[in-house]
Amino acid sequence: MGEGPPGDTAPGTPPTSPVPRISPGTRAEVGRGTWLLSRAAGFVGGTRPPALFLVLGRHRRLFRGWLRFAGRLMPRGTLPRRETELVILRTAHLRDCAYEFEHHRRLGRRAGVTPGDVDRVRVGPDAPGWSARERALLSATDMLQHSQDLDDATWQRLREHLDEAATIEFLLLVGHYQMLATAITTLRLPPDPVRATPGVRGKWQSVRHEAAGRARVCSTRRGGPGPQRPV
Repeated sequence: MGEGPPGDTAPGTPPTSPVPRISPGTRAEVGRGTWLLSRAAGFVGGTRPPALFLVLGRHRRLFRGWLRFAGRLMPRGTLPRRETELVILRTAHLRDCAYEFEHHRRLGRRAGVTPGDVDRVRVGPDAPGWSARERALLSATDMLQHSQDLDDATWQRLREHLDEAATIEFLLLVGHYQMLATAITTLRLPPDPVRATPGVRGKWQSVRHEAAGRARVCSTRRGGPGPQRPV
């Protein structure tokens, strides 16, 4: 994958429709907590509520478990956030996943990923300008995509920069975003549209409401802290 635009098919392959296959759930279908969380995530990301959250949220129990796992990788992972975003962007590019790529292109800006970095991500680990550590991470990302394995040389270069725990986290990070790319592509989810900027009054009312909603979402029925969303 990564050699042609999304939707390209081999000769003789039946065409597939680009129309989303499962529509985002309504507030009644996904529940109040997921609905509020999706609105807050869209506000932070500068888009409409993420369709991915509202589609996966139709399976309420699975969505909550996925959110907790995903949050452990990002934003609460141990790898530096910039490196995490570079790995996610490279995975999304290799998988031709526009939804994932555009989402993390926006989020990556807050982690120090520049437009020049994004251009180099598209080129790959051989692009000039990467540090030795970044090149090792991106090379391993490429090999995991193309071979679903790492040869000894790539493994050794990776371990020169990551300890055992960080290496495990890296492998799960790449695998997780490969999984998401598969789900997003199969569901035919287009990138989330950019949110229109409200007036000053509307903006601050929205911020206030979203903050209150996120505070409620972070409380489970047991009274403990809920999972943080992956952003």
